[in-house]
Amino acid sequence: AYVQVVPVPLFGGPGAYLALEQPDDAPLSGPYRALVESVAESAGAALERRGLFEEKAQVAQELRLLEEVLSSVAESVDLVELIETLADGIRSVQTGPRWGTIDLAILEDAGRERAADARRTLRLYKAPRRPMTAYWNNVRDGALAAGRDLRVAVGFRSGVGADPASQEALFEEGLRRGVKCIAVAPIDPAALEPLIRRAVAAGVAVVAIDSPTVQGSAAPVYIGTDNRAAGRLAGEVMLRLLPQGGLVVTQAASFAVSNAGERLAGFREAVAGSAIRIGAPLENHFDPARGVELATAALRDDPEIAGAFGVCSENGPSFGAASVTLGRSGDLKLVAFDLITPTVAMLQDGVVHAAIVQREYDMGYRCVQVLYDMATRGVEAALEALPASRFIDTGLDVVTVERTPFSVALSDHLAMSSARRITNRRLGASGRGRPLEFLVIGMAERESLVDDERAPVAEDSLVGRVMSSCSSLVIDTASSEYQHFSDVAEARWNGARTLVGVPLLSREAVLGVLMLSSPRPDACSANDLALIERVASVAAVVLENARLLSRIKERTRELESLSRRQEALLDTIAAMSSPAVPIAPGVLVMPIVGTLDAQRSGRFIEAMLQEISEHKARAVIIDVTGMAVVDASAASHIAQAARAAAMLGSEVVLVGIAPEAARLMVDQGLDLGGIVTRSTLELGFSYALGKTGGRVV
Repeated sequence: AYVQVVPVPLFGGPGAYLALEQPDDAPLSGPYRALVESVAESAGAALERRGLFEEKAQVAQELRLLEEVLSSVAESVDLVELIETLADGIRSVQTGPRWGTIDLAILEDAGRERAADARRTLRLYKAPRRPMTAYWNNVRDGALAAGRDLRVAVGFRSGVGADPASQEALFEEGLRRGVKCIAVAPIDPAALEPLIRRAVAAGVAVVAIDSPTVQGSAAPVYIGTDNRAAGRLAGEVMLRLLPQGGLVVTQAASFAVSNAGERLAGFREAVAGSAIRIGAPLENHFDPARGVELATAALRDDPEIAGAFGVCSENGPSFGAASVTLGRSGDLKLVAFDLITPTVAMLQDGVVHAAIVQREYDMGYRCVQVLYDMATRGVEAALEALPASRFIDTGLDVVTVERTPFSVALSDHLAMSSARRITNRRLGASGRGRPLEFLVIGMAERESLVDDERAPVAEDSLVGRVMSSCSSLVIDTASSEYQHFSDVAEARWNGARTLVGVPLLSREAVLGVLMLSSPRPDACSANDLALIERVASVAAVVLENARLLSRIKERTRELESLSRRQEALLDTIAAMSSPAVPIAPGVLVMPIVGTLDAQRSGRFIEAMLQEISEHKARAVIIDVTGMAVVDASAASHIAQAARAAAMLGSEVVLVGIAPEAARLMVDQGLDLGGIVTRSTLELGFSYALGKTGGRVV
């Protein structure tokens, strides 16, 4: 046999080759040659189209990653969450390098006073190798965004997926804390219902998200996906992928959760009557590693399996990992659920063929909107504005790498989901009285698998070299001049061939280093490094802004504390600087020390009137010897005090005006309203005694 090789044109040049087995070495000619060339051109056009869609999806993923990193800007950055966001995002954008570890080394922020010492101490955050499930993070982000827009306090907590009791404990805690509203995704709806009824009886508004409650529940609203419709949609996609039929295997996280059962029921409805057969469903009980084991065993034991449906978010990637291990990548027609990081990567690699994607961000946002209406307008009024079914369907998308008549392209979906985050916001609500506190309870625990370590900066390390040079470094651990570095040797021992360090550069210094490793040699291309540097640059902005905001708030607290101390000191001075001293029957002396502003004037007049009434004083000597300055404002306050005293039958005598103050008052034309003035306290006392019928002996 002979093989004829025909080039496949791709972007103006040979990009692939079509190999044809022939019975002899005769060259292709005539209609057969034209047919082969037509097939090659069609294949080239299809590859070009897919390449363009993959490039567009890559750009959309990068933009989304940068957006998520920027959204971390706050008074303080949760560095555990930041490294998870960075690792999750980089892995979803860069599928080629197959990054094994992604770590973040951050210089401790000890303030400017100990900057020199802080430069030598690092906090190292090691992201988990298994990417985090983004579904509940997206629900959380939507709920928190609605809380910010509506100016209510929203707390997001998650129970352990396999343990309904953990979710019930969170519900109980919310009731004890006195939250106004609760949104919950029931793990075990029947077990949770008594708590829901207790909450509603106590005046707490409750709605269900993601997974509906039991029939007749006291929670009147369900916000989420029509799960049976989602299952039907998955079945319709599978019919397109397997038009000739075949055996399909399914896997769910737990069939105790109603949404999994609804999806599988909808899937069965869609393929009923077709040539597709459905095997016994698998259940991984929220354990992704177990899910991969089950999928691998199923595919290995039954080679006739032609398709797979991942009912919950991590079940699709479980089948994908199994198909790659067994060499069935692309051959196994795989429909996944939700668009988590491994699913994105497997879509781009052709391992997953389609994903049924919920709009979980909208779910989180809408649940807080509905709870806000219930809290501010009343439950009945809020329900009247909802559909009669009391079900708010947040919708679904079918996502594939390329755009098809029945699906949206991955890049288009990412752009649309970002747009929805803006268009579904309802602004302009104003907080009234005590801020409302809402609790949103999810279903899957946010795994805190990030290692947090402290270590000094070593010059003979990748981190130390990147920080000292302020530039990125890509190392081949097997042949680099930096083999003797401790972290390079450790990475090589752990199977890494490519090690990358990228500095987080601020305007003033290096804040830290983003480090990545891959088991592949030459895993980091120039384009890969450029993306990582862009991500690190944005992360540096986030970190620097967070530290700046933290310092501003700390300084604000210091100034507020100082202001309170000064105010207390002024109150003490005010109380001590204007005492009323009775020096003769019917005569009081009230010295003024410092300044006499509007606030102090009010207290002075109030105290003077009280003393006049108590001592039946007919004369009050106001001694301004200790005043810092007697200006127009002070003169006005003294005149006001004299008028108030006159209404109680007492006369004010002003003493202690310095010559400079007297000249200034004349120059400014200040009018004391006919107040009797004397230069000294002795002369003022003599005048007051004369008014009261007394005399100096």
